[in-house]
Amino acid sequence: MVHLSPEPLKSRQRGNWIRLRTLVLLRWWAIVGQATALIIAERVYRLDLEIGLCFLVIGVSIASNLVAAFVFAENKRLSEQDTFLVVLFDMLQLGLLLYLTGGLHNPFSILIVGPVTVSASALSGRSTAFLGAMAIMIVTLLMQFYLPLRLQDGFVLAMPDVFRFGNWVAIVIAVLFLGVYSRWIVQEMHAMSDALQATQMALAREQKLTDLGGVVAAAAHELGTPLATIKLASAELAEELTDHPDLREDALLIVQQTDRCRDILRSMGRVGKDDLHLRTAPLTALIEEAAEPHVDRGKRIHFDHGVGDLITQPTVLRRPEVIHGLRNLIQNAVDFARDNVWVESGWTEDAITLRIMDDGRGYPPDMLGRIGDPFIRRRAPASDPERPAYEGMGLGLFIAKTLLERSGADLTFANGSDSFRTQVSHAARTGALVEVSWPRDALEAPSGPLAPALGLNQPLRG
Repeated sequence: MVHLSPEPLKSRQRGNWIRLRTLVLLRWWAIVGQATALIIAERVYRLDLEIGLCFLVIGVSIASNLVAAFVFAENKRLSEQDTFLVVLFDMLQLGLLLYLTGGLHNPFSILIVGPVTVSASALSGRSTAFLGAMAIMIVTLLMQFYLPLRLQDGFVLAMPDVFRFGNWVAIVIAVLFLGVYSRWIVQEMHAMSDALQATQMALAREQKLTDLGGVVAAAAHELGTPLATIKLASAELAEELTDHPDLREDALLIVQQTDRCRDILRSMGRVGKDDLHLRTAPLTALIEEAAEPHVDRGKRIHFDHGVGDLITQPTVLRRPEVIHGLRNLIQNAVDFARDNVWVESGWTEDAITLRIMDDGRGYPPDMLGRIGDPFIRRRAPASDPERPAYEGMGLGLFIAKTLLERSGADLTFANGSDSFRTQVSHAARTGALVEVSWPRDALEAPSGPLAPALGLNQPLRG
């Protein structure tokens, strides 16, 4: 069983993957937009602006960009604190520019939402909350403190107070909504990315274990005959050397070392040949192989392999993702069972079905619809003797669900107490129930004329 913890994946720093060059380029675009808006407002719409002060504020941004471009390397990546300071600077610069150009009477005041959205996507929750509060404070101050917008003939451009208040409310709602929305979306993307990475690691590990098992079986099979011949010949030689103790001792040493080679082949393997016969197995053998690491963990695992309409048992491909996915599901059942776990299999001409049940408490009803999402965790109370400080139903079930769905399976999660309420024979199966079903042709190995020729065993490359 492969145990992967989500903690190393989740520990990455969110701010450390942002390049300084990216923020510098974005700021250049903002500078060009601000300068263009000022020039058009003054030359085309004849607004009487504090144009010198406005360009002084823009000049500060230009100077900071030039310093960043010439002092720091282009590939420099910012820390969480550095990114926070850059975004805070841009917010304050925009707030000061809005103060000089009419405050909330300026239609560009909505741009104050931009830095908050960037923070929600790239920074921690604490930094995002601070910048959101700062944005709300800035627009609140701009309600009362600003330089009015005037035409060159002295006419003041101002919206009614009710519209100005509505503009303030709209900006505050936008800051809160877009900040929370962006934060949730980015967290979901990161969680899914980490979970998929863990899935790939688990699949690669299972593939290596499967290949290693093939190596061991192939080596034991192919070396079994020559080792038996060596042992037989050396034993007969030892019997004939009773008059030569030294030589007889050497012959007995050969016998012992032959036995040792046999034992080594049973316990480990090295890169050798992949036995093509081991690429397929009866369905029941595959299921029992997946459950094998958990049969001695203090819970009884009952196998019930049905015959399903008396159809011949399918021979399936020993795919690593199927073995690992089933192993995770069985592990979850063993972890949460009181005493017993049931694994039922059945097949028809069109489908293969597997059900894994236990006699535990089952899935929490409020989480049934979310099972299979990554990083869903519930920690049992420390006083619970059956699940002491256990965290489950998160990454492990996500990996199992992802791998089995990749093989063509459909998974259904339920509680036995709901599904078997009227079945006396299944009354003890009150815990979690997982049903996995495949179209038979998605899992079954080709047979007859369609079966590929085995040919020679090929070397495995490490």
